[in-house]
Amino acid sequence: MQWQFELTWALFEFHLERLEPEDLLWIPAEQHWTVRQDATGVWVPDWQDSELDPIPVPTIAWVTWHIGWWWSVALDHVHGKTPRERAEISWPGTVDGTVNWLRELAEQWRTMLSQQGEADLDAIAPFPWGNDPQFTIAHMCGWVNAELMKNVAEVGQLRLLRAASGGK
Repeated sequence: MQWQFELTWALFEFHLERLEPEDLLWIPAEQHWTVRQDATGVWVPDWQDSELDPIPVPTIAWVTWHIGWWWSVALDHVHGKTPRERAEISWPGTVDGTVNWLRELAEQWRTMLSQQGEADLDAIAPFPWGNDPQFTIAHMCGWVNAELMKNVAEVGQLRLLRAASGGK
C-alpha cells in the first residue's frame, strides 16, 4: 500500500508543482461544483447529498477540498478521533495554502502507512462504509489510495484542459 501511495503521490506532485492561482477556480462547464467564500471569508464547497444527473463538473478548488475532507476524516478514524463533519473542513483558498494542506495530509498518511505493523489492519473500519465487519482498516487504506488516484487524475485533467483552452 505504501508503494502504491508513493506512486500516486509522485503523480500528484507533478500537478501540484505546476498549479497556478487561475487553475483553482476555473469553471470547466456550465454545470459545476466549486468553493465559495461565505460572509465570514471561509471557503465552503458546493454540496448536495443526493446524486445529481448529470453530475456537476468540479473545479480544481472543489476537488482539492474533497481530497482534504475525506483524507482528514480517514485520518481521524485511523487515529481513533471523533471524525470531523464535512462542514467543518474548509478549503484554504490559495495555491500555497492548498498545496501545503495536502502535503501535510500526505505526510500524515505516509507516517500511518509506515507504522502499519503497529496498527490493527484487521480492525473494522468505520469509514467510509460504516461499521460493516467485512471492511477493515486495510480496506480503508486501499480505498484512500484509490480515491487519491482518481482525484489526482481529475486535478491533472482539469489543469491540462484549462491550459489547452487558453484559460477560457
